[in-house]
Amino acid sequence: MQGMWGMLLALLVGSAQAAVTDVTLDNGMRVIVQEDHRAPVMVSQVWYRAGSMDEFNGTTGVAHVLEHMMFKGTQNVPPGEFSKRIAAAGGRENAFTSRDHTAYFQQMQKDRLELAMQLEADRMANLVISDELFAKEIQVVMEERRLRTDDQAQSVVYERLMATAYQTHPYRRPIIGWMDDLQHMTGQDARDWYSHWYAPNNATLVVAGDVKADAVIALAKRYFGALPARALPERKPQAEPAQVGNKRIVVKAPAQVPYLLMAWHAPTLKDWEKDTAPYALQILAGVLSGNDSARLQKTLVKTQQIAVNASAGYDAVARGPGLFVIDATPAQGKSVAALEQAIRTEVARVQRDGISEAELARVKAQVIAADVYQRDSLFYQAMQLGEYATAGLPPEALARRVDKLRAVTAKAVQAAAQQWLQDDRLSVAELDPQALKPQARGTAVPGVRHVN
Repeated sequence: MQGMWGMLLALLVGSAQAAVTDVTLDNGMRVIVQEDHRAPVMVSQVWYRAGSMDEFNGTTGVAHVLEHMMFKGTQNVPPGEFSKRIAAAGGRENAFTSRDHTAYFQQMQKDRLELAMQLEADRMANLVISDELFAKEIQVVMEERRLRTDDQAQSVVYERLMATAYQTHPYRRPIIGWMDDLQHMTGQDARDWYSHWYAPNNATLVVAGDVKADAVIALAKRYFGALPARALPERKPQAEPAQVGNKRIVVKAPAQVPYLLMAWHAPTLKDWEKDTAPYALQILAGVLSGNDSARLQKTLVKTQQIAVNASAGYDAVARGPGLFVIDATPAQGKSVAALEQAIRTEVARVQRDGISEAELARVKAQVIAADVYQRDSLFYQAMQLGEYATAGLPPEALARRVDKLRAVTAKAVQAAAQQWLQDDRLSVAELDPQALKPQARGTAVPGVRHVN
């Protein structure tokens, strides 16, 4: 069995990628190019190192609101024309906002890259945010919040857990913003955000596809190189203080079934060459979750039938601190308390007994296969490069990620579980389902289209 998994790993990792070109223009804008000549297409993404973690109380959600406003026209391109020009060229475009960044992308034929750069450079420097258009768009954002968070019980639980698990770090605030802040936001708030953060020296251009790095860099110099660098606001350290005991909340919301969310404070990747725990925690998440053979699914869902679903998640790449998360829904007639105890038992079993070499090999193959298959997509090649860049990690860290995962030992996984999945690092949120109310609201407001 181990030999089979080893052969699979070797096969997967053997699919080498072309080298990544990584340069910085004179104005401070970074340009990363991943050549991939399998098809005559390309993905172009502009990443701004400004997300919800850079916001202040009173204007939460402004990063995401500005993402919407970036499609509302510039001095040179009328409102709505950006998307029309991309569509007319046979491409598609969108944007997304996270805690760490805001990014804009186009997927097009390779010979349309110049159009994408021309439009992105224009709205980096010449965006027009009128109070009239802002007043309309903020209504769209508020409806988006209602649809995606307020009307989704599990989303409400997640939002409240984040606000509980983080005491001071800005990750405690929702990306889409608190409703009260959205209701009182003005066009000037968006204009201030744009003027503070949307500068070439706070941006990274990532291009992946059937392109030549030299040609991409030349186009970047032509369209972005002329834009002046600007002084950026000071980013002060915002370290989360050590938790001094577990936290627990009960969230009452209209829902059909209960729900459990458990989150432990965990490290993220900072020194990619020396850090080991983030890689071990990625393997641990695979041990607990991911397929029918994973421990939570096998024990809680299939054998004990105490849950209808259970999964674990952990993201090693972030500008700020991390969380190792387990969520589950109890089976009918089973209590949340009993489900939590069953999860604790499975975690304790890893901490006490560790995992077998055969299990380690299987999980490595699955985790690494998912990584390699994801890289098979041009879009996700660019996505990963952009995420690593905005988190302060070099392309080499991404290129070596598979090697780092392969080097994780069973003892390292056990040690990571022992060190990080402790009660003093834990926050627990339980959904107490309330009676469902008839939905009086109509269809979504047109314009809710951006990914978060």
